[in-house]
Amino acid sequence: MVRIRVLVVDDHRIFAESLAAALAAEPDVDVAAAGSGPAALRCLERAASENRAYDVILVDAELGAPRPPSGPVRVPAQNTGENGLVDGISLVAGIRSLRTPVRTVVLAEKDDPRRAALALQAGACGWVAKDSSLQRLLAVIRGVLRDETHLPPALLTGVLRELMADRKHRTESERLVESLTPREQEVLRCMVAGLGRKAVAERLYLSPHTVRTHMQNVLGKLGVHSTLAAVALARRAGVGPVDLAAEGPVLTGDVVERGSQLA
Repeated sequence: MVRIRVLVVDDHRIFAESLAAALAAEPDVDVAAAGSGPAALRCLERAASENRAYDVILVDAELGAPRPPSGPVRVPAQNTGENGLVDGISLVAGIRSLRTPVRTVVLAEKDDPRRAALALQAGACGWVAKDSSLQRLLAVIRGVLRDETHLPPALLTGVLRELMADRKHRTESERLVESLTPREQEVLRCMVAGLGRKAVAERLYLSPHTVRTHMQNVLGKLGVHSTLAAVALARRAGVGPVDLAAEGPVLTGDVVERGSQLA
């Protein structure tokens, strides 16, 4: 019998242990539990080193977030994700960055098309409500191992709408970036890396005045009024930072903004 190795990642111990026990009752499932993102990554590394990698990871969508009786969940800034909200999506992305064949499924207390779309973009193969039946969860686990993607039917339309809207924004951003000259794109990549005008001038062997002109042209062509907005648009278009190590040490000053003016 081929056994399925499952890792449950949830910081609510009673839920994690109960789910692990229920899954372990299945004759073809081996299961372990981790109480945090770092603990989950350690489990993955240890399992890989012992040549017994996990097949499926079940990740709590609200991993690490306190659960007040009502209202949005917010935590200190150093632990926050998009819009100050904490969830397990960053862990999903971290698992994907390990380039392992493990599949991830997000367990959520409520359906949310936007967050489900973010989970899929981060690399999740499924989104399952925590109040689903054990048989439903097992069907998803076995399904993702067949390279299926599982979403609740009620979420499908909303998730597709979110993905299409995101693609539309990304396409527009890509079109704007493509309107830049090669030199302006090079300057933009330096801006994404956090280099200020003086540092860009040093790196590209240009005068600070010329770099300032290029930066102003970049803002104008992208239709934004600040360096931070230009960097956000560039990221959305898939523009990465210039490789600071590739060409030796450079002067890496900070980007400073005064109003909408470049310093």
